[in-house]
Amino acid sequence: MLKFFRNLGFPRKKETQEALPAPTQVLTTDIHSHLLAGIDDGAKNWEESLALIRKLQIAGYKHFITTPHIMSDFYQNTPEIITEKLAELKEILKENQIDITIEAAAEYYADEGFMRKIEKGEQLLTFGNKYILFETGFQDKPRYLKQAIFDLQTSGYKPVFAHPERYYYLYEDFKTIEELYEIGVLLQINLNSLAGYYGKSAQTFAEKLISRGMVHWAGSDCHHHRHADSIAVAQKSKFYPKLLSLPLLNFELAKEK
Repeated sequence: MLKFFRNLGFPRKKETQEALPAPTQVLTTDIHSHLLAGIDDGAKNWEESLALIRKLQIAGYKHFITTPHIMSDFYQNTPEIITEKLAELKEILKENQIDITIEAAAEYYADEGFMRKIEKGEQLLTFGNKYILFETGFQDKPRYLKQAIFDLQTSGYKPVFAHPERYYYLYEDFKTIEELYEIGVLLQINLNSLAGYYGKSAQTFAEKLISRGMVHWAGSDCHHHRHADSIAVAQKSKFYPKLLSLPLLNFELAKEK
């Protein structure tokens, strides 16, 4: 099954940024990516999935928790859809003799649909010790953000706030991120933010979080080749070793493998 992927080659040098010297230490566990083909705005097909995984391997990754979007209005994925796609990808990886491990959770959009799922006690996709990844819109602070966090925590989940450095509503409101940090919300930054991929404001915000020791997780948030290529640039950032000096929970997951 699906053996037509067996002979896919490695990316070319210009695509992988191989001219950059490798850092002495790298993250080996990624907890945020979009590698399951055709179910969100990530990899379009299995060929692209494998190409992205190979590029991330070159960057040092060995274990992946891929996190497709679940959004009421756009990506109406279910645990069943995601689990089926994961099984398909695992078979393709085995046929291509790609030596990584991969699991799947989800990146939930904090909308009314998400609130209903929590209230109804529906199955939510988590990773590790009931960590659950969620995001919000970029422009406006959701009015029910803290309520969603409270409901998750009282249901036994450990909320992981995806890429806070990308939310415009936080740029002039650092107090909110401090409040979330204080109530136990775990913060995950995107490595590409350190490369300036999302602009100077996101980079500065990510660096501020690192400097204050307020980062619990780092993820690639890899959707496509430009994201994968940018990891090598992020690894050359002066804030990359500062990030790795923090007690990131990525390291704890790595120990479990």
